[in-house]
Amino acid sequence: GYSLHSLQESKIGLIAQLSLSGPPCNAFGTDFENLTIQVTYETDSRLRVRIADSGNKQFTIPESIIARPPPPTTSFTQSSDLVFNYESSPFSFWVTRRSNPDAIPLFDTRLSSLPETPLAPVITDDTSTALDGFPLVFEDQYLQLTSSLPLNTNIYGLGEVIASSGFRRNVASNGGSIQTLWARDIADPVDQNMYGNHPIYLEHRFNETTNEAQSHGVFLFSSSGADILLLTPPGASQSLIQYRMLGGVLDFYFFSGPSPHAVIEQYGALVGLPSWIPSWAFGFHLCRWGYISLNETMQQVQAMRAAEIPLEVMWNDIDLYHAFRDFTSDPVSFPGDEMRAFIQELASNNQHYIPILDAAIPHPTNVTDVYDPYIRGHEMGTFIKNPDGSEYIGKVWPGYTVFPDWFASSTQGWWTESLKNWSDGGVEYSGIWLDMNEISSFCQGSCGTGADLSNTSVPFLLPGDTGAPVIDYPECYDALVFGPSGNVTINGTLTCTSNSTLSTLAKRGVGAGAEKGVNLNTPPYAIHNGAGDLSINTLATNATHAGGFVELDVHNMWGMMEEKATHLALQQLQPGKRPVIIARSTFPSSGKWSGHWLGDNFSKWEYLYYNIQGILQFQIFQIPFVGADTCGFNGNTDEELCNRWMQLSAFVPFYRNHNERGALSQEPYRWNSVADASRTAIATRYTLLPYWTTLFANASLRGTPPVRALWYEFPTEPELFAVDKQFLVGGDILVTPVLTPNVSTVEGHFPGRGQVTWRDFYTHAAVNASNGTATLSAPLGHINVHIRGGSALLLHAMPGYTTTETRTGPFSLLVSLESTEHAFGTAYIDDGITNPPSESRDITFSATTNQLHISSDGNFTVEQTLQQITILGVNEKPVKVSVSGENIENWQFMSGLQKLVISNVSIDLNSAQTISW
Repeated sequence: GYSLHSLQESKIGLIAQLSLSGPPCNAFGTDFENLTIQVTYETDSRLRVRIADSGNKQFTIPESIIARPPPPTTSFTQSSDLVFNYESSPFSFWVTRRSNPDAIPLFDTRLSSLPETPLAPVITDDTSTALDGFPLVFEDQYLQLTSSLPLNTNIYGLGEVIASSGFRRNVASNGGSIQTLWARDIADPVDQNMYGNHPIYLEHRFNETTNEAQSHGVFLFSSSGADILLLTPPGASQSLIQYRMLGGVLDFYFFSGPSPHAVIEQYGALVGLPSWIPSWAFGFHLCRWGYISLNETMQQVQAMRAAEIPLEVMWNDIDLYHAFRDFTSDPVSFPGDEMRAFIQELASNNQHYIPILDAAIPHPTNVTDVYDPYIRGHEMGTFIKNPDGSEYIGKVWPGYTVFPDWFASSTQGWWTESLKNWSDGGVEYSGIWLDMNEISSFCQGSCGTGADLSNTSVPFLLPGDTGAPVIDYPECYDALVFGPSGNVTINGTLTCTSNSTLSTLAKRGVGAGAEKGVNLNTPPYAIHNGAGDLSINTLATNATHAGGFVELDVHNMWGMMEEKATHLALQQLQPGKRPVIIARSTFPSSGKWSGHWLGDNFSKWEYLYYNIQGILQFQIFQIPFVGADTCGFNGNTDEELCNRWMQLSAFVPFYRNHNERGALSQEPYRWNSVADASRTAIATRYTLLPYWTTLFANASLRGTPPVRALWYEFPTEPELFAVDKQFLVGGDILVTPVLTPNVSTVEGHFPGRGQVTWRDFYTHAAVNASNGTATLSAPLGHINVHIRGGSALLLHAMPGYTTTETRTGPFSLLVSLESTEHAFGTAYIDDGITNPPSESRDITFSATTNQLHISSDGNFTVEQTLQQITILGVNEKPVKVSVSGENIENWQFMSGLQKLVISNVSIDLNSAQTISW
């Protein structure tokens, strides 16, 4: 470990030196003898603790890549709820709350607070989880820091991951779990590293004695490859978190909360708040890998309209390209002039178009091969290099490829120019889909250096090609019993029976950390990368970027940097409009630039459930515009699964149906039951559009998460801490989807322990859930949605085929009074396009006994009027109803539902109004 000396305190914190105590460890590198620790009280709720080598030789993320708030000019050392404490020798530190100094520290690296060592492997089949001690280790290729945690505490975040434990991370079961940070192109694995990397966690602590709860957050600002271990040794009285980093520095930020919303907002204030989302992006999106021509793409648009299923955005996958090359469209299948005409027709119908853009740029096959994006990029020096200065050449869909270097000063201009030329050539996109940006390469190392560049084949068969058919039957279907159709019913009999089994995909093994024969040469410590060697299916770790940065240090940021460059390009090319970008690989601050889809999932019921935890994770990561490939990407879906998934996805931020080449078609019009369910779900979604846009305005302005775990709103109800089969949209809409086949009911939690009234969104009937749960009717085609008592929701009264048509129609208001006869809600309205919003209006709805007050503030003029008001929880039939003092006759009262409906009014939302009854 280290000893602290040369302490200097200031009004914003302290700086001190750390010197190595005793002989160096040199476990996986060379120990630094001298470190510097800086402690900064940045705000009342944010504390920074940075430990770095005194010579500043280790990689740190440049401010030009991710800007951080400037140093504070005001002192928060006495007002912050976070307090930094330390011991000098051996150096350790712990963070406590000023408001509760005697509670278990939020973060505690003291040896006295950690289990006694040595310990045998805590995860018994993983020898790397043997724990020999807990000193601070700071080497050039290995950093280690350990903190104690309350026993089996509630941890959320640390991703991106599909965790078998669910949204609440596994800290204790079978010893615990490991979160590996290394961006990786892999079809949605369970308990492995995957596309994105987010070293932030939210911890929630509940005191059963006092019935008090508080949340806090811990963020390690590093792009290093890493293992983060969440462990509970056998018989220990505490759990622990251990960081094992391949490089960089230890740059921690602590967020005091104390609510989960506040933690997420405080994190957003640091890394950047989410970008503004245009209203059209909340519509329904349709895509698949396998629309092989413009004609087939147009047929989908026509078929959706013929089926009267709303379609907002049409997409194309890599079928669009000429020879799989970025910034092109195939001259035969997708000719540029015809693409322009098609996209302009979409626009005339208030619809939009988004194409794919892969990360790799094809290298010309010979001197006669003219491909302008490569030629210009080569001339401008925009591509990643080998250590000898030659271009790094990998292999992706078009064959041998090069990769943009976002650290090069010329790359932004080249990227913007390429996007402009693409649009000018006919692909007049409304947004961009960024794929393969982990970054993905199908070979190891610079395999194109010295190779035959004319060989453009990929090292595997594409799905749907001869030799690689997608022929798996829908999950739990038995072809030996029911024949080859794969239908959800045969002669009225359900084909997913109790004798069938739902598949469970394999979970992570030990990985590179202990596998024999794995290349462990660089770096010396082997993180648990699911692919083994860090350069498999991506760039080699010695690939070199402008400024001398190496891939080992910056690998995890490539996707975020591409998202930033694309966002800045779209701002220039589409001035005044909100960019729409959906990307796969993400990193802290990605939400400033992009949304995210949850990657190449599977057409399995298991993944319908995983959908929810992924969406909840990315709310913590400040990338709230997120969703899964509805009905599943890999494999063949079926009618029942697609029916349930189309319903669930209607209540998540990003709503897109997408599947793989060669699989069964799964557009929602393919089955009558799915078409019916989709029409109903999308109409409900468009009705709720003012609610969605208000939630996302709050995200862009303050970082408030639009989608929430149930316990976020009810933090003192421990029975909710692991619930991830339901979720809340905002604080007022509770969604209870069906996640298993062959059922017509679903169990749901109804938080509040009897003190909150939950009403069915469709029927307005109150739920009887006296014990906190209820069994709900859920026939195929119906998803249970409930509105919270005490809420007031502004809605669109007449959902149309597109969001634009919906927004031109009148408003309605749904008020759900609590038993105390109060309700409150807000709505944010702007034009849904302008970036950043120049004009907006905030409307507040406040109901008390027998009265509803509407207040309005802002400079945006709302042209549509409020034409209907529904008030639930009215105990007695009113004698009269008035609007702004004038009695009206157009009202109805339904005593069984305690429901007052005021119709055929025309209330101006630009001014204050009062409704009385």
